Amino acid sequence: MLEPEDPEELKLSNVYPLTGERTDQSVDNRIVAVMVNNHYKARPQTGLSKADMVFEILAEGNITRFMALFQSEQPEEVGPVRSARPYYFNTADDYDALYVYHGAANFIEDMLAGGAADYINGAYYDDDGHLFERANFRVAPHNSYLQFDAVYDVAKQKGYNVTANYEALTFLDKEQISTINGNVATEVSFNYNATPVRYVYDEATESYLRYNGQEQTVELNTEEPIQLDNVFILETDHDVIDDAGRREVDLTSGGDAYLLQKGKIQKIQWENREGRIIPVKEGEPVGFVPGKTWINVIPNRPGLDGVNIIE
Repeated sequence: MLEPEDPEELKLSNVYPLTGERTDQSVDNRIVAVMVNNHYKARPQTGLSKADMVFEILAEGNITRFMALFQSEQPEEVGPVRSARPYYFNTADDYDALYVYHGAANFIEDMLAGGAADYINGAYYDDDGHLFERANFRVAPHNSYLQFDAVYDVAKQKGYNVTANYEALTFLDKEQISTINGNVATEVSFNYNATPVRYVYDEATESYLRYNGQEQTVELNTEEPIQLDNVFILETDHDVIDDAGRREVDLTSGGDAYLLQKGKIQKIQWENREGRIIPVKEGEPVGFVPGKTWINVIPNRPGLDGVNIIE
């Protein structure tokens, strides 16, 4: 990856808003946010290596779910796709993304139909061979796959905009990257209740590799590892609101966070500014390293105190 101030890269006139990487391509295609299953029967997943940014948050019980934001790259297929949650579709709407999921409780579907976000529910296109297909090597609800090429066509049919102008997030330049603050951290791990997550820094690629416990997060068909330039771990309130175990997750109030970049970790804060979750230190945004970012939202009990850091 060329650094932002490389003379050759500066000839590229556009910047992808979620990755900070330069391009001579148009960057006005609308962000697509896809709900991706993280049940053990759904792993390995497909398409996550192409996501610019991924939010990982608890759904019910001890299982997390991903919301993958695609803009700079568009995979052929994404999945398995799972159901909607308010804290996810509210975040998708804040990022002005098309929100793609498969299934929802009636009250959630009513909220989306009422205008909470521009949405595409795979339950209405189940195994239609165009937008969604059911894989025969897995069983429902772990086998619904989005055919990404059809997303914008279906969005147009629903009357949604498929282009948008985005302000880029804050990114570091080459000099700033070389002087990143923080302590050395070769490995960071924590638990979503019973779901363990681990990030290991790979010096050869200067990126983070993700694991569910000892199981590396890779692409299903190619076994390509998920490689990340930023890992952003933030703590916040999680409240169970019904007998089904559904949660409310506070993504507005801000709080403490860890930011992992280039083998270092720094304790900072997170804030919601104009709907986007960003790292902040002493009131000023902290830049991301250009590239891909994973945002882990963890309950504030135990919160960052439950994060294990290995130097």
